[in-house]
Order: sequence, then structure tokens, then C-alpha cells
Amino acid sequence: MQAIKQFIKAFSLWEVLLGLKLTMRYMFKPKTTIQFPEERTPMSPRFRGLHALRRYPNGEERCIACKLCEAVCPALAITIDAAPRDADGQRRTTKYEIDLFKCIYCGFCEESCPVDSIVETCLYDYHFEHRGENIMTKEKLLAIGDWQETQLAQDRAADSAYR
Repeated sequence: MQAIKQFIKAFSLWEVLLGLKLTMRYMFKPKTTIQFPEERTPMSPRFRGLHALRRYPNGEERCIACKLCEAVCPALAITIDAAPRDADGQRRTTKYEIDLFKCIYCGFCEESCPVDSIVETCLYDYHFEHRGENIMTKEKLLAIGDWQETQLAQDRAADSAYR
């Protein structure tokens, strides 16, 4: 009896009919395609995107060259050089670089920073056209931080509810 059932299923192409049934079920449902440049998908408030360096409201950069972010980075993507500042002798960074090809966007650098200097923004649609653009220098990071400061301040205020 089992052999006859198997023969009928094989002869009638039962598996193909089951596949067509599944196809027909989804064929007439509304599609969930997002037209990317015009439409944006909802994003988590804790999304980790492109890095930025923040400044204090008086314009002074926040980074105190403690090198905690460099030490905690599991991918060794951050490089920092520090020197004392001329005016008051406090340490400041002379070189702050992040290699975005190495970075795994884990957020450890952001969590380890005692002065909330390095942050990860919500920017995710960036690209590189030339060799070497993947290295984010201190100037590029500060420019991104200046550009996104209002959004970063809002994100930090909303994120404090989670901490």
C-alpha cells in the first residue's frame, strides 16, 4: 500500500504542487520592498553607525587622550597619539584614527569613554571612492561630530533612560 502511495505521489509531482501552493500563497500578498533612497526603514535608537568625536559647548574637544577606547577595541582599529597641550599642560590627542575596514562596530569604544567623546552616530549610508578614505582622522571625526551634534545630544538623552 505504501509503495502505491509513493508511486502516485511521484507520478503526480506532489512536491512540485506543494511548492506551487506556497508560491501562490505569497504571490498575491502585499510586497515589503523598501525603495531605499526615497524610503527609510525604522532604525533602533541604539544603532551603531559611523563614528564621531564630540566637543564641549565652548568648542573644546572632549577627548582627553586616556586611550581607553584604543585599549578596549577588539579589532585594534583605533590609533591614538597624545601630547600635552601648551596652554595648561593637559593631554590632548595629536592623532586619532579609526580604520573603518577593521572596525566591527561593537560600541566598546563608546562605552569605555569617560567623557563621552567618541560616539557612534546613526549614519549608515556612507561609502568610499578612493583608497585611504576608510581611515577616519581626527579632523573628519570632529567634522562629523559638529554636523551631527544636535542628533547626538538627543540620542544621549534618550539613551540615559536605558543605563
